[in-house]
Amino acid sequence: MNFRRVLPRDAIPSVDEPRFGDSYDGDADDAVIAVTDADPPRAYPVRYLQFHEIVNDALDRASGSVPIAVTWCPLCGSGIVYDRTHAGRTLEFGVSGKLADDDLVMYDRETGSEWKQSTGECIAGEFEGESLSVRLAAMLSVREFRESYPDGVVLDPPGGESEAASDDDEPAPIDYAESPYEEYASGEGFGLAAHRGLADRREWDGPADIDPKAVVVGVEFDGDAVGFPFSRVRAAGGVVRATIGDRDVVAFTTDDGIHAYADPGHEFELTDDGVVGDGTTWEPTTGAAADGRRLERLPARRLYAFTWLDDHGPEAFYRPDSLD
Repeated sequence: MNFRRVLPRDAIPSVDEPRFGDSYDGDADDAVIAVTDADPPRAYPVRYLQFHEIVNDALDRASGSVPIAVTWCPLCGSGIVYDRTHAGRTLEFGVSGKLADDDLVMYDRETGSEWKQSTGECIAGEFEGESLSVRLAAMLSVREFRESYPDGVVLDPPGGESEAASDDDEPAPIDYAESPYEEYASGEGFGLAAHRGLADRREWDGPADIDPKAVVVGVEFDGDAVGFPFSRVRAAGGVVRATIGDRDVVAFTTDDGIHAYADPGHEFELTDDGVVGDGTTWEPTTGAAADGRRLERLPARRLYAFTWLDDHGPEAFYRPDSLD
């Protein structure tokens, strides 16, 4: 693991007192991390997260508050929601200023332990070797979130200063109209060196048919892990299946996203109107059926292929029979 410091601690500020509202000041095509099991559902715009990377939030439940961390690493394209309760303690996370394999390293303010964002594993400190639990979440556009969850709320612009808004290592006032990672996301290189325009860029040693910044949805159960690359699932017709641990999983693609659900065993086909199966049409972004049923969304990680490769190796990508 390549582990290094690139910024001072908290130069990119976490959001620790998030507020939500009905309005959003960006475009309908903007991406959000949607926590759909909240009441009401909550959307965290990537447009804000690229300046903050972590939102320490809590969901209200009849049984009590459920602390969560909504996390985003712009270099890895990794949007993952974790449970902030670990080993009987509620942790609050900040941005350490370090990278592990070009991935955000979080730290908890209770023990100073450091955690790799893409895996949720503690890599240094009191909890070393232990991992956070992944919670349900989906990457949607604002439009998809509004249409699927009309009662949902959106994170208000947190404001403040961030190193991501600066041309050097010192934080600067945030302008959410700016997009500091736009060129990186659309470019060919990957990792910190590519983002900074340096010559010593990483070489891709993953499968030849997968781009290093291809979107992957990674699912893990019982120590088994499968990453579903958008390109491979789309090439297979937009619907694929895999058994991961003891769980049967089905993955669907949309125009620009991918979603994983518990497989109910129906014959599915992706059409222009949605996913057709078992006598009804299913919405691939939410798992909702026209007849009122809903598929069970699975805890998953959304990230770039190079990060999934770093964490799990080349054999952990979904592989269709046509490549055997």
